[in-house]
Parts: sequence; structure tokens; C-alpha cells
Amino acid sequence: METESEPYVRLSTLRQLHQVVADLNTARSLADTLQTVADGVVAGLNYQLAAVNLVRPDGDLVVAAFAGDPAAEALITGRVGSRDAWERRLSMALPWGDLRFIPHTEGWVLMEDDVPQWHTDGPAPRFEDEWHPHDRLYAPMYASGNGRELLGVISVDRPRNGRHPGPWGQEALQMYASQSAIAISNARLRSNMQRALIRLEREQQALRASEESFRQAFEYAPSGMAIAELGGDQHGRLLRTNDALCRLLGRPSSVMRRYSFADLVHPEDIGTLLRTSAEGGRAELRLGRRDGTYVWVSLRNSVVADTADGPRFLLTHVEDIEERKRHELQLAHRASHDALTGLPNSAELRSRLSARLCERPAHEGTHPDFGHGPDPLPVAYEGGYESGYEGGYEGGYEYGHEHEHGFGFEPAGGGAYDHHVHMVAPAGGVTDDGTKGLAVLFCDLDGFKSINDRFGHHTGDAVLIEVARRLTTGVRDGDTVARLGGDEFVVLADGLGAADAADLAVRLRNAIIPPIRVDGRAVRVGASFGIGWAECGMTVEEVLNSADQRMYVEKRSRAKVQRRAG
Repeated sequence: METESEPYVRLSTLRQLHQVVADLNTARSLADTLQTVADGVVAGLNYQLAAVNLVRPDGDLVVAAFAGDPAAEALITGRVGSRDAWERRLSMALPWGDLRFIPHTEGWVLMEDDVPQWHTDGPAPRFEDEWHPHDRLYAPMYASGNGRELLGVISVDRPRNGRHPGPWGQEALQMYASQSAIAISNARLRSNMQRALIRLEREQQALRASEESFRQAFEYAPSGMAIAELGGDQHGRLLRTNDALCRLLGRPSSVMRRYSFADLVHPEDIGTLLRTSAEGGRAELRLGRRDGTYVWVSLRNSVVADTADGPRFLLTHVEDIEERKRHELQLAHRASHDALTGLPNSAELRSRLSARLCERPAHEGTHPDFGHGPDPLPVAYEGGYESGYEGGYEGGYEYGHEHEHGFGFEPAGGGAYDHHVHMVAPAGGVTDDGTKGLAVLFCDLDGFKSINDRFGHHTGDAVLIEVARRLTTGVRDGDTVARLGGDEFVVLADGLGAADAADLAVRLRNAIIPPIRVDGRAVRVGASFGIGWAECGMTVEEVLNSADQRMYVEKRSRAKVQRRAG
């Protein structure tokens, strides 16, 4: 039965609870609200200590407010506990309605977690419901709605009567946590609204800036500036350009008003321009000058308005980055080209070959109209170049269009599946069976080491440079001549039959043989060629090794002929 004084105790507690809840609704900021929540636990619910652990955007909980003990407040305010540790505590605690209680006898639950806490040592309880310093009582706060989103947790300690709260005390703390959650949600909403109002006011202040001040900044900016229409039938049309932009593009402002940036951009960069966001968008692209040349620029967009409800315009800042782009291209060229000869290097050669090959063999994915030879192995020139290069190489084939996987030859009347032209190899030998493929000519210089040893590396380098020039002169535009390393070169020539490749090897070898003059002396080198074929299903290394092996076969064969002739 209730004691005679218990109704009066409950009434007094209810009045205190009513007052602290009323105080929650008078707090102005989120920080004030959180501190009021902590203070209310101490003032209205008869606990000596209270902490408000607030859920942060990342999910962890931070001690955002503390009441009851300045020393404890200084120690743990601002400290963070991980969400996993909190979830573990709340799930393993004893449920008291919506409250969660962990008795001191279950302290192992708290081991090795990072939840901030404050406690003092004390004697064992003298009676069953006496509060122990290591007891933990938590009141979770949930946002209103079906999702029951966790906003935070109120943790309390040291009841003033020294006992575990009974049903009335538990219900009072639970009701207070519910009201606190509402107050925190409202405080967040007010805070967000205040920030939005401040941001809106700042935007309005910026829009109300004087026209003269804006004109001065616009006209005399050291880099290009433009204002364009945003939306409507004339979207993107330039309304105003400053002197710096007019000078950069070599066009007067009266002429610039006829264009939009879409009219001036390089055709290859139109996609980049269209993908650039109006608000805060950035892009690097090329704009056309009056003389027909193009200049690399960096565009930065922002949206401005004359008044809060007035028309909006696109403000574009245009910066000349021609020098930086030129430097970037030079660095990229150095990384992919041989420093001595200027030819594509080994890495670039492998990249170009890899772009043409897929893992699936040609016979598994070739379009029915695209023929392939019966012999998948590479073919090589082994001497005896009889057929004429002029008729076979220059007149027997044409280049097809470019493909997204690299330079490509595609026969008339048929494409390939999956937008990929499968590489096939002509049949063995030098007889042309009608199949056209990507020939890989591996070239190794003969007699180059003796030139290096006799005349030094300076002469050797000059020879390599001249050989590179002769090889490049002897192939078509679009073919690749690369220096693999040392005195080894590789030629990639697309759209060739077996006879075409043999003719090409003869012509290139004949171009290398004539004397090379270095510092007043004439030196000679020969060349051995091996012909391989790039075929889908092969790796880059397999393609190069096959041509390399054929080259050594041809080199040994010619050496035997020379010994017999001697």
C-alpha cells in the first residue's frame, strides 16, 4: 500500500517535471536545449549526475551536455563513443520499459568499449535496491515517427535517495526523455531554418551589390569573364564579355554577343561543355580564336541574379591554361616516347597493341563477313623478298575508320560484334590469301655493336636517330614505328596481307642499308626483320616474341648464306 506521504512526493515530482519540460521549450539554440535537458534531470528528477549523448551525422555519439559535477563535465564533455559500443550496451542491458539498466554486477558488458563514462568507487549495496556507483541507467531518445530514429541517450547516475528508481521514477525519466527528444528535434529544425535564413540573406545581400562595383570587377578582371543567358530560347547566348576574354579569342565584344560557348568550343570538346554544371561547374576545353586556332582554357561557372526574384544569368570565368596544357602534353609525350629518337617507346608500343587485342580468339567472335586465315600462328619473312613493295604495299589496301579500341582496319561490307574488330592472321608464307591483318615487324640492326665499340656511343646514337627517321619515312601515316630498346625497333602496320608485309620488310631494309654519315665518316648497318601478326586470343608478349623469334631465324639464315658466299 502507498504510504500517506507518497502522493505528495509524486505530486511534487510531477510539478518539478512540468517545470523542467517547460524550460526545454524556452531554450533558443540546440546547444542551449541540450544543456537544459541535462540540467532538468538534476533539477527535476533527483539525480546528481546527467549526461546527454547526442548522435552525430556519422552515427557515433558525443557527450554534448553534462550536469551535476564540474570535474566530471570537464573530463568527458565532447568525448565520443562509437555507435557499435552504444548498441551493444543498450541491447544487453535490462529493459525497464524504454529505459535500459546495467547493474554493477554486469560490468563485463562495459569492458573494452569506448563509451565515455564517469564513476567513483563505493561499497557494495547494503540492501537489494540500493544504487551502486557502477550501476548504469540509460534513457534513449527517439525521433517521433514510425522509424524510431535514435537521437541520443540520456545517462543518469547517483539518485539522491540512493535507491534504484521505482515504477514512478522510471516512468518520469521515460516521459522526460520523450519530451527531450521532441525539444531536440525542434531545436534542430529551428537551427536549420536559421542557417537557411542567414544563407538566404547573404545571397540577397550579394545580389543587391551595386552594379558599378560588379561592372568594375567584371570589366577589369585580368582573366576572361562572360555573362550568358540561363534558360529560355537563347540559353547560353553571351550577353557580355570583358576585355580580357575578347583579347584571348581575338574577337570584339560586339561580335562575341552573336555566339554561345557551344559555338566556339572545339568539336571534340562539345561533350565536355555539355556535361559541365551551370552552378559551380568546371571544365578544361579548347575555344576557337578568330584566326582559326584554338586555345586551352579552364571554365568555371556560377549563377547570379539581378534581384531576389529577377532573371538568373550564367557567370563564366575563363582562364588561359595553354602553357600548362602544353607542359602536360610534353610530359605525357616524354613518358610514352623514346628520349633519343622521339619514337613511341616500349610501353607505348605495348599499349597500342593491347588496344587491338581481346582475350577471345578471332574465330570465336568474328563477324561472318570478316574472313580469317586457317593458320593462327604468326608469319615471318625469312629472306628472298621477290615481290615489288610499291605494288603490294601501297596499292593493295586502304585504311578503315578509327575504332574506340584503337586504330583499326575494317573490311568493307562487314563490322565486328561488340564494336571490336577481331585481329586475324594471314595464312603462312608470303603468298597473299586475301586476309588482311595487323603486321608486327621486329627489326634488329646488324653490325651496330661494332659501330658503338669502334666509334663510341655518340656515333651509335646518331645511327639510331637516322635509322628511326628512315623507318618513319618508309611507312604510311597511321603506322607505328617504335623503339623497343637498344638497336631493336618494331613496326605496326595495319591492313596488310602476307605479301604486303614481306614487301614492306624489303623496303625498310633497303632504306636502312645506305651509308649513314656521322662527323664526316660514313658507317653502315644492316637490318634483320621478323614478321609476326597480332591476333585476338594472343597476349602482347606472345605477339612480340613470335616476331622476335622469326627475326632471329631470318638473321641466322642470312648469316649462313654470307658464310657460303665467302
